[in-house]
Amino acid sequence: MPRWEHGSGDRLKQAAMELFEEQGFEGTSAVQIAERARVTTRTFFRYFPDKAEVLFADSDALHEALVQSLHERPDVTEPLHAVVQTLAGYDWESLGPRKTQRQRDALITANPGLLERELIKQQSLADALADALRLRGTTPDLAELAAHVGAQLFRAAYRRWLRADDPADLATFTGAALSQLAAIAR
Repeated sequence: MPRWEHGSGDRLKQAAMELFEEQGFEGTSAVQIAERARVTTRTFFRYFPDKAEVLFADSDALHEALVQSLHERPDVTEPLHAVVQTLAGYDWESLGPRKTQRQRDALITANPGLLERELIKQQSLADALADALRLRGTTPDLAELAAHVGAQLFRAAYRRWLRADDPADLATFTGAALSQLAAIAR
């Protein structure tokens, strides 16, 4: 295997998704992923500590970008809207085509260990968003409520967007979910 090939990380992600689709998550090994990506197993483990982390490879950068975006919002006097707009305003297509994101979501949902990891990461993001709101002057209780409700509202909108064949953007689905929340909160 040539040492000079570039894009090993991307090839590993692509190979993993293909193999997870073909064989299932449990039926796929790190060795198989490395072979499919034309890299050594050692290279695989330089990029990822385990095969599950392939699915979460972008989560730290995403987390940082979303928290930074909330810090930079000009106005957080309506903290729920600030959180929802921050999440909806991110370029989710940059994480890959909707089809790939849909495949990832289905894989995570079907595997309890992966779902647990996903929920822990979502909890961590909501906590970080609450911290960002507090730093901007929102009271602690309101910051926590806005961040966690906003994150769950967005999660519901994101999953609807993934399942839909509708070409509407994620912001449209998020706006609809926010309207539904307002209706049930009356």
